[in-house]
Amino acid sequence: MGAHLQPLALRLLALPFPLVAKGFPDETLEKAAKSEGYCSRILRAQGTRREGYNEFSLRVEGDPEFYKPGNSYRVTLSAATPAYFRGFTLIALKEGKEGDKEEDHAGSFQIIDEEETQFMSNCPVAVTESTPRRRTRIQVFWTAPPAGTGCVILKASIVQKRIIYFQDEGSLTKKICEQDSASEGVTDKPILDCCACGTAKYRLTFYGNWSEKTHPKDFPRRTNHWSAIIGSSHSKNYILWEYGGYASEGVKQVAELGSPVKMEEEIRQQSDEVLTVIKAKAQWPAWQPLNVRAAPSAEFSVDRHRHLMSFLTMLGPSPDWNVGLSAEDLCTKDCGWVQKVVQDLIPWDAGTDSGVTYESPNKPTVPQEKIRPLTSLDHPQSPFYDPEGGSIKLVARVVIERIARKGEQCNIVPDNIDDIVADLAPEEKEEDDTPETCIYSNWSPWSACSSSTCEKGKRMRQRMLKAQLDLSVPCPDTQDFQPCMGPGCSDEDGSTCMMSDWITWSPCSVSCGMGTRSRERYVKQFPEDGSMCKVPTEETEKCMVNEECSPSSCLVTEWGEWDECSASCGTGMKRRHRMVKMTPADGSMCKAETTEAEKCMMPECHTIPCLLSPWSEWSDCSVTCGKGMRTRQRMLKSAAELGDCNEELEQAEKCMLPECPIHCELTEWSQWSECNTSCGKGHMIRTRMIKIEPQFGGAACPETVQRTKCRVRKCLRGAGMEKRRWKEAREKRRSEQAKKSLDSEQYPVCRMKPWTAWTECSTLCGGGIQERYMMVKKRSKSTQFTSCKDKKELRACNVHPC
Repeated sequence: MGAHLQPLALRLLALPFPLVAKGFPDETLEKAAKSEGYCSRILRAQGTRREGYNEFSLRVEGDPEFYKPGNSYRVTLSAATPAYFRGFTLIALKEGKEGDKEEDHAGSFQIIDEEETQFMSNCPVAVTESTPRRRTRIQVFWTAPPAGTGCVILKASIVQKRIIYFQDEGSLTKKICEQDSASEGVTDKPILDCCACGTAKYRLTFYGNWSEKTHPKDFPRRTNHWSAIIGSSHSKNYILWEYGGYASEGVKQVAELGSPVKMEEEIRQQSDEVLTVIKAKAQWPAWQPLNVRAAPSAEFSVDRHRHLMSFLTMLGPSPDWNVGLSAEDLCTKDCGWVQKVVQDLIPWDAGTDSGVTYESPNKPTVPQEKIRPLTSLDHPQSPFYDPEGGSIKLVARVVIERIARKGEQCNIVPDNIDDIVADLAPEEKEEDDTPETCIYSNWSPWSACSSSTCEKGKRMRQRMLKAQLDLSVPCPDTQDFQPCMGPGCSDEDGSTCMMSDWITWSPCSVSCGMGTRSRERYVKQFPEDGSMCKVPTEETEKCMVNEECSPSSCLVTEWGEWDECSASCGTGMKRRHRMVKMTPADGSMCKAETTEAEKCMMPECHTIPCLLSPWSEWSDCSVTCGKGMRTRQRMLKSAAELGDCNEELEQAEKCMLPECPIHCELTEWSQWSECNTSCGKGHMIRTRMIKIEPQFGGAACPETVQRTKCRVRKCLRGAGMEKRRWKEAREKRRSEQAKKSLDSEQYPVCRMKPWTAWTECSTLCGGGIQERYMMVKKRSKSTQFTSCKDKKELRACNVHPC
């Protein structure tokens, strides 16, 4: 690469030391002369020192006095108006170190804009400019070194014209020290063992604040939503997700597809470490006033062993962006349970997809990257991008509130809120959350209860979907189920206790063989006659996790919850599943069943006026690349005479496939250059430039440089010939001078300016073009001097391959 393409700072820092160190003591010269080690050229460049010189400044975001080991900070180098700088160098040194050894440098820099900044070729730990030009500001990230490093000195050199400013003190030097690990809020709080007693019940409520009003850039109007919430209360031995960790397959499916199925499977496999699986429904669209739709919520319990909670939900559509909490501790140091947690949330990147916009095509990140928070400087096309590097606007808020406690409490400081053992109030049925774009018929009457005894059963009612005004907004189910009991067992009987539903069974007490498990419920309302509730609030039963515990048996998880009945009315089948935790120790095949099925009874079919088959799978996209449409269908299953059915039988929606290929486009060939020799055989070249780079698998670019042979005249040989050629050249020059004299006499008014300098090469490699011009100095008004015209010459440059 030519010298004119090297970064200016590199070329100036490579100048002989006496030139840039003018005015420094002799001992500095001797010290620098010996400094031939690591990054020695930067040490030599300690040029003009100006006390109190504040035209340029180096700033660390937030102006912190202390850094947290491993954290990243944005560093800005700027010039006050009207000043500017052409080049710069930025380094970070341990306090008291000279910088001529690799271990003297602290932390690491991260490039934000490759067009502005790059690492120095002869000092990879330092940052310099990519191209020499006028600029007023640059930004990079600096990641702090590990604990125990001590104070760090960030130092910048500025190149303005041909003067180098490199300050040991002042506005171009920033000292930042390691925070004392004992200081509050400096290091992440460790998860302590919980000393609380009993159990506590919480309600999680999720409030989305991601909307076109709050985040207008490229906001996806038609398909924006929050996926179903998935999480759990768990012990410190199990982490669902965390910053700096890698996303599991379950986290990846939530992050990219909004599907909680795999995540729930992973959670249930950790049955010994999990108390409650947290689930809440998706929200379409992403933001609605609370008077239109209730915020998604879920209830869960914690105990002394499983006192942490984590959850996540996908921000959709997006490549792999989510929000959530990780390992939130609900146990207090005073051996009690936290009353309320309110946390504002920013989006984070799961590290599995490299898209930069909401609707970027699928582009897997290979290799997979770590989970990290999104920033406002990730990519100029990002909807969260801010050239000033400000903080991302919050997209959601989560509220976690304690609603009940059970068992003897042992916290030292008593709580002010009386929420003992019972729920705060009878549970209310959620308001109708039907979107305005879904038009239904009225509900049918409730069917008969599926139970004829006082055991809990189900009853059902149904309605028909008449119209779906917006296909991008899914319509809720057309069936509604309600728990019920047989005649004489009504919950509304004033002499009976109103009980909550049973909380899910606890994990089995053993991991192999016969054990016990329990479940509990709460009193929702005491009898109106003032009598006491004698209904049991706890149940215990035997459980069998693995029937055999011999080396030839395999360990399996407990059975999961039963799936919904396959039939919407009448008799159907339901299934439940479990996973293999460990194959037999003796290497034999695992014979344990992982799926179990049984019959299920739904209300009689004659109570249903309109019965439809499930939707078919979506068809293939109508295009092979870019945007298209896809469809799905369903069929009418009930007989027409049972009632009119006006529900739609076909749906269509947009689909997005990878971008269509863009082929390479080139300019026309330039003119052939002059022959590269004055005699004998030589060559000429011509070039063309790339107008559009190939993308998304498009055709690659063909050659951009062509070469052809040329022959001027035979070269003369021998000493006599050399003298003869020199004599001919001298006579030719005299002839041309005489011709110029004659031309100036004949055409005294047509005078030309000297040739201009050659322009910069049009490309850095692969063959480019340079131009120069000779302009007419003075033109004649007469029409007879037609040969008095501006002249232009071309030549090839940078013909080496890229």
